[in-house]
Amino acid sequence: MEELRLQTRARTQFVDVTADVQGAVQRLGLTDAVVTVFVPHTTAGITINENADPDVLADLENALEKAVPWRAGYRHCEGNAAAHVKAGMMGSSVQVIVEEGRLQLGTWQSIFFCEFDGPRTRQVWVR
Repeated sequence: MEELRLQTRARTQFVDVTADVQGAVQRLGLTDAVVTVFVPHTTAGITINENADPDVLADLENALEKAVPWRAGYRHCEGNAAAHVKAGMMGSSVQVIVEEGRLQLGTWQSIFFCEFDGPRTRQVWVR
């Protein structure tokens, strides 16, 4: 397993980790496999989405904020309930096929770490 470390800069942030995951695949010596990218946090997630048009991520962030606003009378007393809900919506892992040592993503796809309670130091595990 390879651990990637990230430093996020904002409460909500989408970080493209595709190159980092590809590097981990190479360091792990994977050639033909399925790799799991896992986020061990309850206020952050991971997703695969478009990386060609930055408006896609802006739209995703906007839609999540409309669906799950930061303040909405949540019972969770730490003040970050929205981050927990958004992380649950994104999920904590994605799987990607590896063929001949390369991640098999679609033309426009990238892997994004989704920060919902930053800024923080975070981990992403690749196996």
